[in-house]
Amino acid sequence: MNNKVIITCALTGAGATTEKSPHVPVTPKQIADDVIAAARAGAAIAHIHVRDPETGAPSRDTGLYREVVERIRDSDQDVVINLTAGMGGDLLLGPDEKPMDFAEGTDLVGGRERIEHIEELRPEICTLDCGSLNFGGDNLVYISSPDMLRTGARRVQELGVKPELEIFDTGNLWFANQMLAEGLLDEPPLFQLCMGIPWGAPPDVGTLKAMVDNLPEGAQWAGFGIGRHQFPMAAQVMLMGGNMRVGLEDNLYLKKGELATNAQLVEKAAHIVELLGGTVATAAQARERFNLKVQG
Repeated sequence: MNNKVIITCALTGAGATTEKSPHVPVTPKQIADDVIAAARAGAAIAHIHVRDPETGAPSRDTGLYREVVERIRDSDQDVVINLTAGMGGDLLLGPDEKPMDFAEGTDLVGGRERIEHIEELRPEICTLDCGSLNFGGDNLVYISSPDMLRTGARRVQELGVKPELEIFDTGNLWFANQMLAEGLLDEPPLFQLCMGIPWGAPPDVGTLKAMVDNLPEGAQWAGFGIGRHQFPMAAQVMLMGGNMRVGLEDNLYLKKGELATNAQLVEKAAHIVELLGGTVATAAQARERFNLKVQG
């Protein structure tokens, strides 16, 4: 069991959630304010996407990331900044008779373009989604090829940014371990085990254990479940020796029928840690354990 748990709060994500809850932050100020509130509630790390302030749609605009990061760094709240580098992988295939007629919503760019905001802002952590995935029930495929991943991993290593390796299925973990063997990842590697995203790893204990059993020696890791699986998986992750991720990117509810804020989700996660006999780690302790380089 992990007795000193690092909590990550995933603030807003890229999903179509803004119409489902008024608590999902959209503007840079709202996102930054939620980061600060979540950190005060016990989150050591903030995982950040940005959205178009006018429409709420997901965005790759470096200017929006810049405003969020500057607001956080100008505050008096210590928190590790973790910026997504997963945007730019959405491929919406056309109908069966014309799959090459890519549908509206396709946003597919190369590995280097996906990290332009990382190049400028130098967060302590950025994510790398370690494989392609059939995403949901239609023709959406998330594309993250081996060459794209090697390109991104090599560059963030040069920048001194720690990649958080997003693992959606066992093949993703296999390839992440290959990048470690190729010297593209610094020790200790940092993994995020993503459970319950259709159609990746299902949110069950057996699958989680199989993935944990295949982590390399000395790896640091966290895990999460989505929707109603968020808190059961959080407890299982802690019991298996990992760190927790919660937040409105993954789940909108504090309990059945009650919409949550990010800070409330972090508070509940921290309470679970305490009930299981552990303590919540600080941002400084997360930096030391993950061997992060302070940026900015």
